[in-house]
Amino acid sequence: MSLERTLRIVQVAYPQVYLACHTRHQRKRSTVHHLSARDASILAHLDQQSITTPARLAAHLNVARSTLSEALKRLTALGYTRQIARGAAAGKRGGVGILLTATGAAAIRETSVLETPRLRAVLELLTPAELRSVARGMSALAAGCDRRASPKSLASQGAE
Repeated sequence: MSLERTLRIVQVAYPQVYLACHTRHQRKRSTVHHLSARDASILAHLDQQSITTPARLAAHLNVARSTLSEALKRLTALGYTRQIARGAAAGKRGGVGILLTATGAAAIRETSVLETPRLRAVLELLTPAELRSVARGMSALAAGCDRRASPKSLASQGAE
């Protein structure tokens, strides 16, 4: 499939998904999860198994390390993230890594721009093969977005 064809499909399909499943903008610190849009964005970039360093995350999000540090302290106090010594995981040397907790993963599901009940209702209409295809496609698209937002990519974009 050509890049142009894929581009058209994404531009048509994504708004359909968004309109069918988007939340009614309740993500505020006044919600049960006490998450701002920035907090939710930080959580969305974390994983329960793969350690992320604060420095890498700050660069990816294009925020100052001190800004991210304050947010991570708050998210850790709320139980959404946990810090681990990187030396304790897979032979990494020194420093601190950040992991998403199960509570953090639940908060992501419950504060996503795509409401879990609406999205679940749509996904329940798909076959197992279609579900795998959606998961692979969305993961690949998100990985492309992540690569585009990487510090190296951002530096090369600035040179254009």
